[in-house]
Amino acid sequence: MAYFDAACRPTLIGSLPSMDGDEALDLVMTYTPHMPHWVQMPGSANGGMIQQFAPGLPGLALRGNTLFVDNEGPAFDAALVKFYEAYMAVNDGSLDFDESPFILTPVQAEGFFDFLGRIEHMEEAPLAVKGQITGPITFGTGLKDKNGRAILFDEQVRDAAVKTIAMKARWQVRQLAIFGLPVVIFLDEPALAGFGSSELIGLSKEDVGACLDEVFEAVHAEGGVTGIHVCANTDWSMVMESQADIVNFDAYSYFDRFILYENHITEFFRSDRVLAWGLVPTLNPEDIAREDAESLAAHFFDQVDRVAALGIETAAVLSQSLITPSCGAGSLTLDFAEKVLKLTRDVSEIIRKEVDLW
Repeated sequence: MAYFDAACRPTLIGSLPSMDGDEALDLVMTYTPHMPHWVQMPGSANGGMIQQFAPGLPGLALRGNTLFVDNEGPAFDAALVKFYEAYMAVNDGSLDFDESPFILTPVQAEGFFDFLGRIEHMEEAPLAVKGQITGPITFGTGLKDKNGRAILFDEQVRDAAVKTIAMKARWQVRQLAIFGLPVVIFLDEPALAGFGSSELIGLSKEDVGACLDEVFEAVHAEGGVTGIHVCANTDWSMVMESQADIVNFDAYSYFDRFILYENHITEFFRSDRVLAWGLVPTLNPEDIAREDAESLAAHFFDQVDRVAALGIETAAVLSQSLITPSCGAGSLTLDFAEKVLKLTRDVSEIIRKEVDLW
């Protein structure tokens, strides 16, 4: 993959604490101007991982403050037919994407539209722009039917859910592509940390791969670059066998588990893909307070040596790497979140100076 020059540059995961939208973008542009992203605020009314992307899914209903899918009865059947008609019409060009159910609106994703306006007026163009969307596995386990069962385990609803995510990812690429820059879309997939557990029992590795790749194929069809972020640990062979161009993992806490996938890591780098290292802690405020850019950069170089020992040229590892926080910063206080952003930038700068990537 050679859509942009990664070279240990910094970028962020989508979320920040609730704040003014302009203030949030100011932080993004200050610390990651080369690969900025639109900001999600999970504490805002429509900023949650499910509700932000659920509109348009057939059978969607509200019980109190909880979204669910009513997947029983003739009303659902009719909604499903209408959904697939819209899906096919967008794909064959008979329905304008912007007139379809597969868009984001300013009510659902204010940060996306703020981002479009900011990019348009940047004095210096970034190397790439980044969007994100809840991945199909996390979406499908987080959203339940009327009986409390995850929609991921209803094949009919699962298919509609995956297509909803795929189309909204495509729509993001199409909107962001107007700037003539590479567009990167990350799937946020924290639920994959539970793969193999009781929560995802009955879901095979092949099932997961098919769901992920349907979204990745949609992004690729629009000319976008695909990425995936997984919190904690997972079956990394499954992730690296997918069509993700960029894989983002928590290098701060889980490198020792990631490095066990030696053959997959080797093949990943040889296929010219990018590893995004989540070097900056976000889970525990104590870790954020204790670490500094120098200590985190030292950890990175130790880890790069272990990857290079698999038979990969160190120069290739460095050129095919991005530096990120270990996860989003949406659950942190503003002070801690800003320190995470600053550390991400500063760690990248130390690494790039050390190995002469300027």
